[in-house]
Amino acid sequence: MSDRLAIYLHDHRAGSNFAINLLEGMRDQKRDRDLADFAAAILAEVSKDRDTLQQIIDRVGESHTDLKEASAWVTEKASRMKLTHDDALGLGTFEALETLALGILGKLSLWDALSEIEEFDDRVRGENYRQLAARAQQQHDRVEAYRLRVAHTTFSAVAK
Repeated sequence: MSDRLAIYLHDHRAGSNFAINLLEGMRDQKRDRDLADFAAAILAEVSKDRDTLQQIIDRVGESHTDLKEASAWVTEKASRMKLTHDDALGLGTFEALETLALGILGKLSLWDALSEIEEFDDRVRGENYRQLAARAQQQHDRVEAYRLRVAHTTFSAVAK
C-alpha cells in the first residue's frame, strides 16, 4: 500500500483496536465497579469514534492486516494480563489509564490532521472534525482525571 493517508489511518485503527480491547478488560474486571463503569462509558465513545474512522478508511482504501495491527493486539493482551494480575487500583490500572490517555491525544491529533487535509482530499470530507476533536478532548480530560485519582491511591500506599 503506497497511499500515505491510508497507512496513517490504518495505524490509527490499530491504536483504536488496542484502546477498545484495553477498555473491555477494564470494564470486565470484577474487583472495582467504579472502574468498570468508567471504562464502559469511555468504551462506548471510543467504539463510536472507531466506527467513524472505519467509514473514512472505507472511502480512502482498505489494506491487509499488517504487522502493526498484530503488534497492537499482542501488546494489548500483555497489558490486559498485567491489569488482571494487579490489585484493583494498582500500578497496572494506572499504566493502562496512562496509555489510554496518550492514545486519545493521538486520536485528537488524527481529527485535527484530517480537518486540515479535507480541503484538498475529497475522501476525508463529510465529517465534523471539530466535533470529533472536542469529544476526544473531553475523553482525554475524563481519563486524565481518573488516572490522577488512581495515581494518588497507587502511590500513596507506597509512600506510607
